[in-house]
Amino acid sequence: MPTLAIVFGILLDAMAFGAYAASEAKSPTSFIPAVFGTIIFLCGLASAFAPNLRKHFMHVAAGTALVGTLGGLGMGLPKLGALLDGTAARPLATGMQIAMGAICLIFLALCVKSFIDARRAKKES
Repeated sequence: MPTLAIVFGILLDAMAFGAYAASEAKSPTSFIPAVFGTIIFLCGLASAFAPNLRKHFMHVAAGTALVGTLGGLGMGLPKLGALLDGTAARPLATGMQIAMGAICLIFLALCVKSFIDARRAKKES
């Protein structure tokens, strides 16, 4: 999971910087995915270097992904209809909200699977 956290963190950071570069407005809110990405990335990096604290760091990363999922999809999905029919006020922002929510959701699902697998492995040993 630490490697996946690093990859997903970099993905969210790259998405944020790409959105900022693609945006004509150059709004600082374009960097919101980078906040989530950086926290997830740092948790992955820290857990790779401190295996005895891996469980704690990965729970922080999963909690961050949960907030990113709720925030991204909660803000983006209500605007999906307008995005699809071309009437969205800020289509790039809406797309980035949905993308951030989806990326965080995938990472969160992988975290939950990993936590379940670790608990099962602990019971078996």
